[in-house]
Amino acid sequence: MLTIGYIANGKSTNRYHLPFALNHDHIKVKTIYARNLEKTEWDRVPHIQYTDDLSSLMTDDEIQLVVVCTHLEAHFDYAKMALDHGKHVLVEKPFMLNKEQAEFIFNYAKERNLIAQCFQNRRYDSNFLTTKKVIESGKLGDLLEVEMHYDYFRPEIPNNTHHFSKYNSYLYGHASHTLDQAISYYGIPERVHYEVRQLLGQGRMNDYFDLDLFYGTLKVSIKSSFFRIKPRPCAVVYGKKGMFVKETEDRQEEHLKLFYMPKGHADFGLDLPQHYGTLTYIDEEGVYHEEKVVSEKGDYTRVYDDMYQAIVHGKEKSVKDEETLAVMEILEKGIEACS
Repeated sequence: MLTIGYIANGKSTNRYHLPFALNHDHIKVKTIYARNLEKTEWDRVPHIQYTDDLSSLMTDDEIQLVVVCTHLEAHFDYAKMALDHGKHVLVEKPFMLNKEQAEFIFNYAKERNLIAQCFQNRRYDSNFLTTKKVIESGKLGDLLEVEMHYDYFRPEIPNNTHHFSKYNSYLYGHASHTLDQAISYYGIPERVHYEVRQLLGQGRMNDYFDLDLFYGTLKVSIKSSFFRIKPRPCAVVYGKKGMFVKETEDRQEEHLKLFYMPKGHADFGLDLPQHYGTLTYIDEEGVYHEEKVVSEKGDYTRVYDDMYQAIVHGKEKSVKDEETLAVMEILEKGIEACS
């Protein structure tokens, strides 16, 4: 049994963590700490202890893993505190404010024979898993270019933000998803080209980014904007023999927002035929093909499977330290180019 305590009781904990942690027989969520227990935005889960006494969580010998779901500025302090108390720690993304803090936490955890890891659930997005399946089929041939998009049409957010914030930026908040996907699969890039902008002008919030990651002749582009009234395809992959387009996003978040949960619902997050991507290629005999690709099942539960295996059975961490450090370095350099 892996026993967990959470720090913070907001959207991150309740929407992106609890539905998946509670989807295991071998994981127990014991305690959730919140500074203000009077907030009732989220229904309390029966059998979980809710407390405003942080020390009661930290000194509980039964709790092995502390999950930090606070705002970014508090990640370092809470992660270090958990490690100080002999707890493994899983921290929401972006992992830390900068690479220096991330290096400290990783080294601090190793000194204490503990695990510190960034929560990278988007590795288990359906669109990302499906794209990997297509690439590994070999039908595209050698890869030439990959585009990964994460678009919104939420102009009210930048329009109502009248100052620049380094850490509460679009880059930090959203590139941390797709950057990790790219680095987990294609590796740490040889070089990066940054276009990180404030579309409403200097001194306003960062609301756009376009990062090009280079791997020899392969370019992986990560793009996002708050001003896309119709989003670009989630993934477009070009190879020497073909291309693959996945228009739609993973549907787990869609279902979570409807409070349709993974436990007890085999169709949770599943794509329907209208969501399938299109593979177009020329085969070895020169024959043209265009076909739909049945989507892989996205499953954020696998993050907690990974943590269970690492903590209880000593398996290797699924998110390597060097991958998280590479993400942090790119975020830091990118936002510096903007400011």
